[in-house]
Amino acid sequence: MNWLRLVGLFVRELILSALRVAWLAVQPRLALRPGIIAYPLSVTSDRQIALLANMVTLTPGTLSIDVSDGRRTLVIHVLGLADREAVIGQIAAGFETQILRTIR
Repeated sequence: MNWLRLVGLFVRELILSALRVAWLAVQPRLALRPGIIAYPLSVTSDRQIALLANMVTLTPGTLSIDVSDGRRTLVIHVLGLADREAVIGQIAAGFETQILRTIR
């Protein structure tokens, strides 16, 4: 059941992110605020980190760049970075929380 929730969450975020990126692309003036954030990881296993990094990368507007040597930080490029803490909160409350429930 947790896998279904994780897949559902991913599909929902995929659609919403694709719509946000499409909206940015059709604007007459490109209002991008690209930025790089250091996301503090709560996931600890290689499987969990790999899944989170891939889900972030597959979501339009974000790209996983690197995982720190100590596996405590995921470096993410964000296309529209208006609020760093909001992006961290969204990932933590969404993908990361569901991954922790699904993969132990």
